[in-house]
Amino acid sequence: MNYESNPILDKLPKHLKQFIKPQNYEEYTAIDQAVWRYVMRKNVDYLSKVAHKSYVDGLKKTGISIDHIPNMYGMNRILKEIGWAAVAVDGFIPPSAFMEFQAYNVLVIASDIRQLENIEYTPAPDIIHEGAGHAPIIANPEYAEYLRRFGEIGCKAISSAKDYELYNAVRHLSIIKEAHGTPQSEIEEAEEHIEHLQKNMGEPSEMALIRNLHWWTVEYGLIGTVDNPKIYGAGLLSSIGESAWCMTDKVKKIPYSIEAAHTEFDITKPQPQLFVTPDFAFLSQVLEDFANTMAVRTGGLAGIKKLIASKALGTIELSTGLQISGEFSNVIENNAKPIYIQTNSGTALAYREKELVGHSIAHHTEGFGSPIGKLKGINIAIEDMGPRDLKAYKIYEGEQITLEFEGGIKVTGTIITGTRNLMGKIILITFENCTVTHGDNVLFQPDWGLYHMAVGQNIVSAYNGPADLNSFNLMSHQITESTIKPKKSEKRLQLELFYKQVREFREGTNTTISRNKVLKALKKDHPKDWLLPVELYELAKQDNNRAFQKEIMEHLEHIKQDNPKVGHLIDDGLQLLDTALVS
Repeated sequence: MNYESNPILDKLPKHLKQFIKPQNYEEYTAIDQAVWRYVMRKNVDYLSKVAHKSYVDGLKKTGISIDHIPNMYGMNRILKEIGWAAVAVDGFIPPSAFMEFQAYNVLVIASDIRQLENIEYTPAPDIIHEGAGHAPIIANPEYAEYLRRFGEIGCKAISSAKDYELYNAVRHLSIIKEAHGTPQSEIEEAEEHIEHLQKNMGEPSEMALIRNLHWWTVEYGLIGTVDNPKIYGAGLLSSIGESAWCMTDKVKKIPYSIEAAHTEFDITKPQPQLFVTPDFAFLSQVLEDFANTMAVRTGGLAGIKKLIASKALGTIELSTGLQISGEFSNVIENNAKPIYIQTNSGTALAYREKELVGHSIAHHTEGFGSPIGKLKGINIAIEDMGPRDLKAYKIYEGEQITLEFEGGIKVTGTIITGTRNLMGKIILITFENCTVTHGDNVLFQPDWGLYHMAVGQNIVSAYNGPADLNSFNLMSHQITESTIKPKKSEKRLQLELFYKQVREFREGTNTTISRNKVLKALKKDHPKDWLLPVELYELAKQDNNRAFQKEIMEHLEHIKQDNPKVGHLIDDGLQLLDTALVS
């Protein structure tokens, strides 16, 4: 095991644990630590005025330090007190897995940190976004429950095949954008590919719609009133550029409603509009309204069709409680109702999320098919028949029988046995020498072996994933590409050393360095670097070394002239120093 566990993480199923990677804290450089410190100081200063009050309180409760990148072990010790945990992963993971982690009260934290060049915003998930954005807000109990419930519902959302293609495209963009030296043309090509996919997604899947809700609440949500909103979304809390931009009149504020599910977003650009919820409880209300539209609650013909379109492992639950898990390939319908369902590969049957003995994927290797609905000409459904009813209709051990269903499905064979649920209802009937037909179409024939007919009048639920997690090998996740760790040049290593020396000087662990020599070397070898001179200015100001302050300021002015884009970052950094020294 490559991480330190705790009681919350111990409850995670194996297929989620495969995404966890070690944080490797020692790999954070002094530049990384400086980026964290700059963003956090700026965020806490600004967000204390515009963020929901839970944010600043949560920073203290979750042990998030302003001066040091959080260590996951330390975070977990503190998060455990509020019933949560955190794990490190490699960038974006599939949306269903991300949400399932939330359902187990586990925050997924991409442990990499953005480059200095992307200090204001990055499309890649990083520890600033996750650790400084998501973690503090979950200290609010109402919001924490919303997040857990969102994960619970979200991981049941059915995806489309195109959703996974888009996920891989977004993951690719996030990786190359954070990789040193990626040509701008390659980044633009990746952005154009995402734009093309987004325009050609077709009818949005449940996962696409609930992902929109996640974006406009968990990532980019505002709370309060349209005229006086506060920030709670992690994407805003972790972006020093967008947290200020979003509070201007240039960003439209809209009262939050279920319409947010149908409002798409562009991960590569600042958001033109944001949704404002009156309180955290209202988020849960909208989530439940949306869940009422999902196949997990509506089932039916539409639900099975969604699973077929997903081309992925999913489950239907019948009105008897029998759960059929597999990759669904076909449905025969009549009068807008499903009358026969079919999977095309290893299928497992379960009841109350527990696999039925003798009905694993080893028993149904080629798939599973069964009629759905009521028998023709009989008012009472099989599932509602008591033992005497079943005997009267010859649905009984040893009987040779033909069952004809509404819609024309016929099952002919000799009954061997029946399987009942805890309430005594029959959920499965096993035949030998069985033929199943629909008109002239043969759906099952005797030489295929025993036929197990599911009993159920209706499909009451359809959702992503298996009923029993142990029924399938879910340890098959293949990351198409990993985050890129660049080979560092001598020049880069030298710059990292200077940052380390200044950090150690500030923290009092090594006060022997010459700050004047560091500045001289920066001017000569790293003339574009602006953050370390700002840190040197902080030390000079603390020492009241006016001559050194003046020299640094002149250098910073040169940097601003050569690269105006960083001018406001320099000014903000210097302003923060003044605020800190006054307080």
